[in-house]
Amino acid sequence: MRAVLEQREKAALMQVEELRAEFERVRAALAGAEELLNRRVIGLEQYLEALAEQDAPAVGKTPVPTAVHAPLQEPVPVAGPRRMVARREDGVPVEVLGPDYRRIMTVLDEADGDGLTARQTAVALGWDSSVASRVEGARGRLKRLVERGWLVEGGPGRFTVLRPGPAAAAVQ
Repeated sequence: MRAVLEQREKAALMQVEELRAEFERVRAALAGAEELLNRRVIGLEQYLEALAEQDAPAVGKTPVPTAVHAPLQEPVPVAGPRRMVARREDGVPVEVLGPDYRRIMTVLDEADGDGLTARQTAVALGWDSSVASRVEGARGRLKRLVERGWLVEGGPGRFTVLRPGPAAAAVQ
């Protein structure tokens, strides 16, 4: 009887080991597929932002006209579609920002209190906040908006819209 029970135990142990190996293979395949999906989503977002910015009016200086007999001068470049986030002090409206940036500005404008974290922003945008790359994508966009003067990072990781007034001038 003991031999039969030991044989059953060995069979169960082998089945558990086989299933663990299969589980690890599936887990690795899932991680690879999720990473590929994240890269595709980010690529699509960047493509759509670039398309939206091509339609946006150019911000910057116009080329300096040269005299007929003057030596050739380099024209002053006009900011074009490569400029992802315009600086706020340029006096540009929110509408020139890419679609994700406009949505972020809307979400933060509607938020009250101490602002939102990157994860809260991702949730408000309808992004899957359980995927780290989505939260980090939101954090990168928020930081970019802070650098360009659209938002303020009030506390560590808390973002709010920069309100006009004396306090806003001191922050810039």
